Amino acid sequence: MRGIILSGGSGTRLRPLTKITSKQLLPVYHRPMIYYPLNTLIKAGIKEILIIVAPESAGDYLNLLGSGKEFGVKFTYEIQDKPEGLAQAFIIGENFIDKEDVVMILGDNIFEDDFSEEIKSFKGGAKIFAKKVPDPERFGVVKFDSNLKAEKIIEKPVEYLSNFAVTGLYIYDKRVVEIAKTMKPSERGELEITSVNNIYLEKGELEVAMVNGEWLDAGTFDSLLKAQNFAKEKLAAKMII
Repeated sequence: MRGIILSGGSGTRLRPLTKITSKQLLPVYHRPMIYYPLNTLIKAGIKEILIIVAPESAGDYLNLLGSGKEFGVKFTYEIQDKPEGLAQAFIIGENFIDKEDVVMILGDNIFEDDFSEEIKSFKGGAKIFAKKVPDPERFGVVKFDSNLKAEKIIEKPVEYLSNFAVTGLYIYDKRVVEIAKTMKPSERGELEITSVNNIYLEKGELEVAMVNGEWLDAGTFDSLLKAQNFAKEKLAAKMII
């Protein structure tokens, strides 16, 4: 199993904080934001991690994280010249993935849950994680049938679908690279991760698990502030890096 942290993008929602630095390098209490998704992967035993960054921030990430030796892992870096959707990460990371299963986590997503067993026990297909939220229209949303089996997933639905958002942690088998390469950009001009998930769903090979603890998408001022306080109260003592 290999790991990817997607930390590209320009962080426009957090300007002017992100005018001179990457969003994922902003402090969240006692650590840079990217340490939290790194902690999730390293705790699960992932030893090879690809960090995808924007070109203007590459040097900053290298200075902060280095080769990964300090953390007992190996880091590889790739540039995302232009953010064109989450699924683009698998095309950028094709050589890194190299026919292995892969777990991707977004660099601004902070989880309370420990996903180590979920990652270690993965057998194939795809596995994503959903959380009940008050503002599902901001995310990809999954609708369940009466047996709590995923029925459909829609990206940022205009009309109400359900309260269950798809969080920024995804596990896929090696087929995800070829799936991503066959996709066409959506109306937003992006290679949507929701489209990848729907392909696995149509094959009957998508599992959706629930996130039990807190989940924060720290990409807005309010969620960043919440993440700061939550990290101080609940996460600081659990960090292994």
